[in-house]
Amino acid sequence: MTELLGYSGGLLVPGHHVLPPLTVALVAGVLLPRALARSHWAHRTPRLALTVWTLLGLSLITSVSLAALQVPLPTASSHHLSRFTEACIVSGGADCGPLLPNGPAGVDTRVWAALVAAAAVPAAFAVAFARELLSARRLRLRHAELLRLVGSRRPELRATVLEHDTPAVYCLPGRASQVVVSSGALEVLTGQQVTAVLEHERAHIAGRHHLLVAAAGAFGALFRGLPLARLARTEVALLLEMAADDRALRRCSRDALATALYAVASGQAPHMAFAAGGPSAVLRMRRILTPQDTYSPTLRTVFVALSAAAALTPLVLACCSVPGITG
Repeated sequence: MTELLGYSGGLLVPGHHVLPPLTVALVAGVLLPRALARSHWAHRTPRLALTVWTLLGLSLITSVSLAALQVPLPTASSHHLSRFTEACIVSGGADCGPLLPNGPAGVDTRVWAALVAAAAVPAAFAVAFARELLSARRLRLRHAELLRLVGSRRPELRATVLEHDTPAVYCLPGRASQVVVSSGALEVLTGQQVTAVLEHERAHIAGRHHLLVAAAGAFGALFRGLPLARLARTEVALLLEMAADDRALRRCSRDALATALYAVASGQAPHMAFAAGGPSAVLRMRRILTPQDTYSPTLRTVFVALSAAAALTPLVLACCSVPGITG
């Protein structure tokens, strides 16, 4: 038991493994998000940028969880806990005995506290994520009930038409997804423009973009104050709109989509829905109409590599217990 507790001459040796995960958390939660928000390549390749934001989020959760695991433990206990975890995982739980000669009751209270602290971080994110999803779903169902009363289904458009003079197009994602078009939008848009905005909204539904929005909201609630949480809310929403634009351009021309965005830019939509217009319409119109300049992918490649390394490093630390296993 003294070996598991990590006594050295009657004194507990403080764990030194907490520094690497805290460093990774600093990089993933503060430094890289600021650089990513200022990068030019992110708007050129929004789907790749969304992947990087996801990697940063996973890296932050993993590194904070690993830091929480290491803080209560002395160094020796950290090593033994890693060996215990590795043995249990490899054997599927059948070979944990050598490190638990007295059963679970023989494990020091600090070890259990460390395991609970580590599990609390992903659990808190899961709860926040579920809360975001359920809250948005309730609002969408309430709005869908209203649409059933005041809207009319148009099979040829595969959309619901809402009688309103202001041009607006939006979608309600989720299981009972639907695209909504105002009568004002149908009056001012040409056939090609209607097709363009409908494809844009269907891209949101097909890509399940509401899940990333909920994840960004969960980060904002859980890690409030960190640049990653603050910037992810706005950047992820913008990149999702750009990704939907790119998918719509497979079925329509750039001019048709840009002019349609201009026409519906002032349209209002429920905040839990994806609107074709909105505050980002002007930036997206400029992006659609401006030819993509050729640029060196070196910076983008380096940035993606750093983000992937930040996401993988905590996992490596957790599995290997750097700097090594003590005897």
